[in-house]
Amino acid sequence: MARQPEEKLSRPVGLFSLTAVAINGIVGAGILVLPATVAKLLGAASPLAYLIAWFAVTLIGLCFAEMGSIYESSGGPYVHAQAAFGSFVAFEVAWFFLLARLTAVAAISNGFTTYLGQFWPQLAAGPGRVLAITLLIVILAAVNFAGVRYGAWVINLLTIGKLVPLLIFIAVGLFWLDPGSYSFTLPASGLALRSASLVLIFALGGFEYASVPSEEVTNPRRDTPISMMAAITICACLYILIQMIALSTVPGLADSPRPLASAAARFLGPAGATLLALGAILSTGGTNSAIMLVGPRLLYAMARDGQLPRVLARVHPRYCTPHIAIICFTVLAWAAALYGNFAQLAALSAIARLPYFITTSLAVPVLRHKLPQLATQRKFRIPGGALIPVLATLVCIWLLTGSSRGQAVLGLAALASGALIYLIGKLFIDRRNRAESPSSERSF
Repeated sequence: MARQPEEKLSRPVGLFSLTAVAINGIVGAGILVLPATVAKLLGAASPLAYLIAWFAVTLIGLCFAEMGSIYESSGGPYVHAQAAFGSFVAFEVAWFFLLARLTAVAAISNGFTTYLGQFWPQLAAGPGRVLAITLLIVILAAVNFAGVRYGAWVINLLTIGKLVPLLIFIAVGLFWLDPGSYSFTLPASGLALRSASLVLIFALGGFEYASVPSEEVTNPRRDTPISMMAAITICACLYILIQMIALSTVPGLADSPRPLASAAARFLGPAGATLLALGAILSTGGTNSAIMLVGPRLLYAMARDGQLPRVLARVHPRYCTPHIAIICFTVLAWAAALYGNFAQLAALSAIARLPYFITTSLAVPVLRHKLPQLATQRKFRIPGGALIPVLATLVCIWLLTGSSRGQAVLGLAALASGALIYLIGKLFIDRRNRAESPSSERSF
């Protein structure tokens, strides 16, 4: 049995902060170009794809909500997989989660310097880029090292900072809506609708961040379900309104390289483009702040359960944070941001969340049957029996079938490498346990 850390994590994170973590996981700088991507596939009917994606992500989110209402241990989808399917599947889930988060930090950090370069060009390339990425990651890591309370405060501020420009854009843009520019009717091409929905389901992912730091949440079994479902609903509504406004205000939206900036320039003038550029900086910083909070907590959870070196489960006696895990994740994220090859990693990141979406969805009916006593602990139960978990699983499988050959190869490579690391680690742990335990000969 894995040893528990001597020091315990504190629980200062409330519902508002947890919702901010989930929103930061969903809303990134990609929203600035997303309207053109979807319009290219569906044109005026693109708002319908958002509704379909919202419905599909809600199915998955409900499964996370039920699981989050049961467990108070940090780890999110890793904990769900551990309880339902055992240590090997849990390790693979955590492996995919970490790969996706490290890839995301790397890509988002480089996006951060790109948008920062609109104000200070010297920070977009060369030594300035290295300095900007380093300062961003180190500052966020230092804040989380000093206490999850401060990390949550930063996330709250950045969430407000990233939402304000979008809300201003929507508030003004609503007066420019042209009902003839958008439609919620089914398009002629079912393939185009599937492709657009696929993009948007990934765009609405990230709500699961709220399920990871449960040991630092004041009331995790109550707040985790609420925060995730609230984040999905808020972000889906924002995305739909933004798409409708972009369709109404940007001629040739499908071919626009900067759709939101073009729309803002039309009804907000030059200040609109500046406002959105500032929002992009805060958006990339906010998303990275959420990742820098949840990534180390997953390392901590795995070490707590004996799947990684126990040193990663140490909790700082003064700051009550998993400080070793934070340092480790920070170094990995910084290295990936500076030296990562994103052409292939981006393809892996696009499908990396599907394995743990599937395992969490399946964990709901499995644990209802396997551990019926959990019914007394559960704060939220999905209605309809196994219908919603099954539908959520089918949605994820459907998404997997839409993966490219390159994505499939990278996914299988990640699966195989995770299995290899797990086996090596298990052999090491078994040998260490045998060395620590007295042999039968010594017992006589």
